[in-house]
Amino acid sequence: IRLVLTSRINLKVQPQKFIGKELAKNITSFDIAAVIAELKRIIDVGRARINNVYQINSKTIILKIKNPSAQPLNLLMESGKRIHLTSYRIEKPLRPPPFCMALRKYLKNGVITEISQHEFERTIKIEIQTGKGKFKLIAEFFGEGNIILVSPENKILHALTYKRMRDRNIIRHEEFKYAPPSGLNPLKANREDIRKILDMKNLEVVKALTRLFSIGGLYAEEILLRAGIDKKTPCENLTEKELNRIFDELQNLALQVASGSLQPAIIVDKEEKLVDATPIRLRKYENYVHREFKSFNEALDEFYMKEELKEKEEAVSEKIRRKLEELKRRLKSQEEAFNRIIMEIETKKGIGGTIYAHFHELQAIFQKIEELKKVGEDWTKIAEKISVPSVKIIKVNAKKLFITVKIGEKEFSLNIRHSIQENAAKYYSEAKKAERKLKGAINSIEETKKQIEKLEKSLAEALAEEEEKAKVPVKIRKKAWYEKFRWFHSSEGFLILGGKDATTNELLVKRYTEPHDIVFHADIAGAPFVIVKTEGKKPTEKTLSEAAQFAASFSKAWKMGLSSLDVYWVKPEQVGKGAPSGQFLKKGAFIIRGKKNYVRHASLKVAIGVTFKDGEVLVIGGPPEAISRQTKAYVEITPGDVPSGRLAKEIRKILAKKVPKERRKDVLEVPLEDIQQFIPSGKGRIVKAS
Repeated sequence: IRLVLTSRINLKVQPQKFIGKELAKNITSFDIAAVIAELKRIIDVGRARINNVYQINSKTIILKIKNPSAQPLNLLMESGKRIHLTSYRIEKPLRPPPFCMALRKYLKNGVITEISQHEFERTIKIEIQTGKGKFKLIAEFFGEGNIILVSPENKILHALTYKRMRDRNIIRHEEFKYAPPSGLNPLKANREDIRKILDMKNLEVVKALTRLFSIGGLYAEEILLRAGIDKKTPCENLTEKELNRIFDELQNLALQVASGSLQPAIIVDKEEKLVDATPIRLRKYENYVHREFKSFNEALDEFYMKEELKEKEEAVSEKIRRKLEELKRRLKSQEEAFNRIIMEIETKKGIGGTIYAHFHELQAIFQKIEELKKVGEDWTKIAEKISVPSVKIIKVNAKKLFITVKIGEKEFSLNIRHSIQENAAKYYSEAKKAERKLKGAINSIEETKKQIEKLEKSLAEALAEEEEKAKVPVKIRKKAWYEKFRWFHSSEGFLILGGKDATTNELLVKRYTEPHDIVFHADIAGAPFVIVKTEGKKPTEKTLSEAAQFAASFSKAWKMGLSSLDVYWVKPEQVGKGAPSGQFLKKGAFIIRGKKNYVRHASLKVAIGVTFKDGEVLVIGGPPEAISRQTKAYVEITPGDVPSGRLAKEIRKILAKKVPKERRKDVLEVPLEDIQQFIPSGKGRIVKAS
């Protein structure tokens, strides 16, 4: 334990215990400041676009952001709880909810022009410029939280939650207003502001800080720890120097996170339980283990994913415990039934034995009944008319012709219509019937015991099995630099790249084409440039033929339904932007000068397959001959009318059957867009499955 010494008091920093649900973390204003600082560095504000919007549940959305010249980003926002980039592949609903559809309608393909934290509150604003104006997406992380879409005229268009409040309304078409501030903005506060604490008299200084500034208890405690002031100190007892120290530490902390000078970490205790995720080192946690991360977004992503898995495990554990309790109740009921059957067997056999042991006495009673009946006397008065040693007649049922007798401690009924032997046999027969029931009861008990034993002994296995069923999200594979283009590796191992659109065409030729590369283009308007990355080596006709087929397949000819097309290749120095006088070259278009080397009748055919790289599924696509050398699991497609969505599902299903059983689930979870990117012009048909 570390002692922080001050002139007034010795403060001890001691680990605190966090149990169960207490681990749940709601994001703080300092966390948001850190996240926003990182997002401003990662997202190319002014150029990045909203590629799509997904709604995971009633409170969570994901913005898929297309970041120019970089990997796509997935920004997760859970109202009232968290915001961070996620690298996990999270399952999305098949049908987007109405709120999600509204966000897509207004924001899809819009350019992100601003990402900011409102004051120092737990509220963020993302401005998106579209052809219809500049929209604002407001996410609130206090209380129950909310996500609100605001029009260019500052009117509320849509929200996750609509409500009327004392100080503002979240109602469609009403003017949007931010929530009243929870306190002063630490970044804008001055030394005079800190003096307002003195007006709070005997209130503890830690509580006063949370009321005066827009910060939570965690950071209020941290400020006081750094300032060397006991958090329970009454405000009226603070000195001028202490007020200055509090202000300095408040400013230092706020500036550190807002500037992005971070030391992100997940905090765990000695038992390896999650405690918190913090953007900077906090003295409050100095005795805990710190697992460091490159970014705070990554730390939050891991923290919340582990927290969700823990909740799933607890739910599974609770499910198993309930099952165990149910089985134990069943076992108790079965054992009670077993004991009743044992008693029944013993009782019935005992009665049968007693009947034979007192055969003569009982026979005498039956004979006396017969005599009384013959002379017309009331035989039901037999108990008054006969006395037999050791046998006491308890009750006579004239209607059913039964008598109840007691011999010793045993009391039982006899049917006077049957002989004494028949009455004894009846009880023995009932005992045998009970014995048969006993076998079934024993089997049931043994089966229940086995189930209980299995659950008790293999709880960990059951948890693992349930975790598998729960579809734990997997991390999105980090793509190679060249995957921003169309790509494949030729049969000879050359990397071949193709443009996806005018922007990537321009980028590919200008930035990624080297003097020793080879440039291909289909002999048709509306085709991508294709580059063979030679790295100074000389490709053979096989690679040139494959590159030509690739260029032809991803040209306009596919949409036109052609089966083959001429393609030419040139050297990089023959490709330029200098248009003839009076002409203008569009983005992605280039002038070819000099001799063109033709590859005639390149067939339009693409193979799509899967391989496994570092344990992860990798979808590959390109000329069939090249792909067939890299995997046995592939299909071939040609121009056709099946839409890419449906075609991709068919392809995924076929590919899953072609991989080992243990990898089928992984293939079936491949996003359809990973397959669709290799389907030219968004349509096609399957002609061959390997």
